[in-house]
Amino acid sequence: MGMRKFELIAPCHFGLEAVLKKEIIDLGYEVSKVEDGRVTFLGDEEAVCRANVFLRTAERILIKVGSFYATTFEELFEKTKELPWEEFIPEDGKFWVAKAASVKSKLFSPSDIQSIMKKAMVERLKGIYHVKWFEETGASYPLRVFLMKDEVTIGLDTTGDSLHKRGYRKLTAKAPIAENLAAALIMLTPWRGDRILVDPFCGSGTFPIEAAMMAANMAPGMNRSFLAEDWKNLIARKEWYDCLDEANDLVDLKVETDIQGYDMDPHMVSIARENARLAGVDHLIHFQTRGVEALSHPKKYGFIITNPPYGERLEEKANLKPLYATIGERFQALDSWSLYMITAYENAEADMGKKADKNRKIYNGMMKTRFLQFPGPKPPRRDNRK
Repeated sequence: MGMRKFELIAPCHFGLEAVLKKEIIDLGYEVSKVEDGRVTFLGDEEAVCRANVFLRTAERILIKVGSFYATTFEELFEKTKELPWEEFIPEDGKFWVAKAASVKSKLFSPSDIQSIMKKAMVERLKGIYHVKWFEETGASYPLRVFLMKDEVTIGLDTTGDSLHKRGYRKLTAKAPIAENLAAALIMLTPWRGDRILVDPFCGSGTFPIEAAMMAANMAPGMNRSFLAEDWKNLIARKEWYDCLDEANDLVDLKVETDIQGYDMDPHMVSIARENARLAGVDHLIHFQTRGVEALSHPKKYGFIITNPPYGERLEEKANLKPLYATIGERFQALDSWSLYMITAYENAEADMGKKADKNRKIYNGMMKTRFLQFPGPKPPRRDNRK
């Protein structure tokens, strides 16, 4: 008996679909569809495990149960009831619609969508399992539903806590950047593990830690668990063990790096160090308490990848102009460096006195930010022939 084939849906940050698509293809899977904020691909049980453990930029991995058009609640009920729920949810399974999101559709009340779909699933499964009542004492099978122009897409969430929770961030900073967003931004740059990286506003350390994990080839999901590990009916336990073996074999902790994180707040620096230790990459990063005005580096061709303050609080607003001017000055003083910055501050380029070569709109949660890109010259090609 071969493995079951699934259509898998990976939601991601708006504006980063191309990065996730490339990651999925690099893992060896066929992408069937790219839409705003999600990528659909084909895979088996093993793919569910590998996607959860290896993808750096996805939010979660859903198994697609089905999709259909519905403009009335009757239609939603009947078409939900027609789906083969017994192929996914065992008799003791705990199942519910954890989230419903509706865009440009007739049906838009999340709570109504959630309760009607749950009723339809119960009706279907009553007939299949010949019971009147479900105890729901077993594993959890939460569903996530998207409605787009009246097309309903239903996915079974294999992940649980969003994939940006790698398991290393025990202490949270104010307004931290999500780990999967940080990873995607690093992947949008030409930075590789053997190049210099500095984050002068490192906060709790997300950019340097994600970069160090990439340099060490460490899978982001190695140190956490996933809901689908408990789904004996769908995915053999052995698949998870094999996947972790694969991840462990790939890690190289002896890799040489030049990754630095600075923050002017000594408390943040200590949190960043602790997070790096929990991630297992503290030996690959140099953290230091210092402000951006002290940013300098003797070597050429380094990268600054950072998320500077952008004045969420009013009292910060006044400090932004001189802060961005300082970023501009320090960057100018570095020899042949590249700068990549995500910010919601509108006047960033004007205050830095430098126009970005590229700027990409990215939604960080509901906040519209821009990823400003100032690529420097490429280093001369090294001759690898011995």
